[in-house]
Amino acid sequence: MYLMGIDMGTTATKIILIDLDGHVVTSVEKPATLLSQYAGWAEEDANQWWRNVQEGVPECIRIAGIDASQIAAVGTSGMVPTIVLLDKDDQVLRNSIQQNDARAVDEIEYLRSKTDAADILRRTGSAITQQTIGTKILWLRRHEPQVLEKAAHLMGSYEFIAHRLTGVFYIERNWALESGYFDLYKEDWDDDILALSTINRNLLADVHWPSDIIGHVTPHAASLTGLKTGTPVVAGSADHIASSFSSGLKNQGDLLVKLGGAGDIMISMDDIVVDERLFLDYHDIPGKYIASGCMASSGSLIKWFRNQFAPQMDYPDLDKAAEPIPAGSDGLILLPYFLGEKTPIQDPLARGTLVGLTLTHTSAHVYRAVLEGISYGFYHHLMVLAEHGMTPTKARCANGGARSALWKQVTADVLGIRLEQVADHPGSSLGAAFCAGMGVGAFKRWDEIERYIKISTITEPDPENHIRYQKLFKLYREIYESLKGTFPRLAEAIAG
Repeated sequence: MYLMGIDMGTTATKIILIDLDGHVVTSVEKPATLLSQYAGWAEEDANQWWRNVQEGVPECIRIAGIDASQIAAVGTSGMVPTIVLLDKDDQVLRNSIQQNDARAVDEIEYLRSKTDAADILRRTGSAITQQTIGTKILWLRRHEPQVLEKAAHLMGSYEFIAHRLTGVFYIERNWALESGYFDLYKEDWDDDILALSTINRNLLADVHWPSDIIGHVTPHAASLTGLKTGTPVVAGSADHIASSFSSGLKNQGDLLVKLGGAGDIMISMDDIVVDERLFLDYHDIPGKYIASGCMASSGSLIKWFRNQFAPQMDYPDLDKAAEPIPAGSDGLILLPYFLGEKTPIQDPLARGTLVGLTLTHTSAHVYRAVLEGISYGFYHHLMVLAEHGMTPTKARCANGGARSALWKQVTADVLGIRLEQVADHPGSSLGAAFCAGMGVGAFKRWDEIERYIKISTITEPDPENHIRYQKLFKLYREIYESLKGTFPRLAEAIAG
């Protein structure tokens, strides 16, 4: 018996097969393209995800050398809360609008002006931010009304792929919660917020837990993917939640730092903590929660730096050049707000900023400042959590950036905590596959995920560097606060 996990990531669609004994049998990735036509925009082609699934699933089955009938269930995961709109004929109406898209600045202010911020936060667990689905729907209403006129269904990235596999429409609980439409305590859509955002409730389907079986692979989907007709498909999970769970976050205080395209930091909780500077999510394990921070750009910022300023160098070469530079990059501080910023400042107009340049600085200094700026962003989240009396009891790191010894060391030094690297972690796709297993009874307990988790390296923080970074972090925060009023004026100047 095998289980399949399919993850729609920012830069790739990943498909894995796992057995029940703690092994990832095979893994296949197909590239996905992040589209940013204008400053602050972040879109992707949902049809590309589906093409990736059609190519990657049969390839995964072929490499594993199994028969599709041996796959007991499929789970999906992906970016959240992405917007995918379908018409009545089941056709995608436009590119997806991603969770880190920052175009709806005016719409954010409009919704904030029409609501009581504290009441919205209490009811939904989320402040009105660039991630709120309603702000982007209002933007579409203003700029692309013809799209909304044709829309019959609204969903996220992983719900879209599960729908393509099963023909069923549904919404997973964390898309619902992060959308800003969902009442945390009534556990239902909030009609007042829907009306204010001009959303018809009929666009939204029933809400399900990650391990709920929502449907079965249709004959048509089977013919396109090589899966067996009738294979169960579960609701799946938000990518950062699936990744957190499959990295071992189970108990109060367990922390995960995801060194990926976007920067995620998550802590497991037994009770609800609501703060406008954080996102609140349901854990994949029923009855638990995760407070999460999501920075709009981290690994994508590193990729941008390399592509623009050092295209001839590989990432290990960049690390090697920057490693001898002392903590603090000889006085350089970078604000990593290249796509605006989500948590904890929730400022879509914030912009990337480099302060302290002199003629003695090199590209290696700038690269190290990029790593440090991302890490300051992570540390900012720890300061917010500390205000709620929450401190990490165990910290792990995962995703592609965890392969960089320098990025891990800088992160550990800035945070001042010991980081355990999850070895060969397949990320969200593993959590999705495990949810599929829970859905069909292949697993009996959520803690059986431990059989898939191995720790490779442990990165200890340098105490002296941590002290230096604490001082620089204060400057990092002062720089943003000093420039915060400048960013809207800059946007107006460009628009004018």
